[in-house]
Amino acid sequence: MEDGAKLKAYVFFKGRSIIYKDQGEILLLRLARDLEEYGKVEQMPKLEGKRMIMFIAPKKK
Repeated sequence: MEDGAKLKAYVFFKGRSIIYKDQGEILLLRLARDLEEYGKVEQMPKLEGKRMIMFIAPKKK
């Protein structure tokens, strides 16, 4: 992210773990909070099939 690249973070749900979608979203939002000083959330966590995806864009310098 320091070089200006975007970050794509995802949580993959295996088998029946898809019932814990809320825990996956909490995990991704915690990651976003930890990286808050480096970038901002471009796309909030969104479920696509068995993956929950979130994009973080770097902050402008």
